[in-house]
Amino acid sequence: MIAVSAKSNRSKSDQDPSKWMPPAEGDRCTYIAQWVAVKTRWGLSVDPSEEDALAENATRCANVQVKIQLAR
Repeated sequence: MIAVSAKSNRSKSDQDPSKWMPPAEGDRCTYIAQWVAVKTRWGLSVDPSEEDALAENATRCANVQVKIQLAR
């Protein structure tokens, strides 16, 4: 889990990865993995701009595993 400051959390608000990524480059892969896991777990859709941002940023995330627990 990524530790996020209150200021950073407020700047993120409800924006998806096409509009916001963690300021620290080192946290982005964890953020992407968690975002994908939540979307997959709950069967949520991904819009084209969100998908593009995830794919573009994921190219820098070699060997990052996404752990998914499907909702029942």
